Amino acid sequence: MKIIELDLTGSNTLEALHEKIRIAFGFPEWYGKNWNAFHDLLRTECDADKVIIRGENTLPKSFEKDLTVMHRILDLKTDFNKKHNLNDFSYETV
Repeated sequence: MKIIELDLTGSNTLEALHEKIRIAFGFPEWYGKNWNAFHDLLRTECDADKVIIRGENTLPKSFEKDLTVMHRILDLKTDFNKKHNLNDFSYETV
C-alpha cells in the first residue's frame, strides 16, 4: 500500500500550501500550484492508495475555502477510481 503523508503545518500562503502538495505527491517542478493543476495531476500522476493529511487545524481560517476545494478534489479521485475499477483510494485528516 502506497501512502502519501501531506503535512500542511505552517503553511501561511496558498503558494506554500501548494508547494507542500507538490513535494508530498512528487509532482514535477512545473506543477501549476492551483486547484485545477492539483486535480489534473492527482488523476494522472498519483498512484497512491491513501493520503494522510496533517496540520489542517494549524492553518488560518482564511484557508477554509481552499481546504474544502482540496477535499472535494480528493473525493473526486476516490469516486473516479471506484467508477473505473482502479486501485482503492482514500484520504484522512489527522
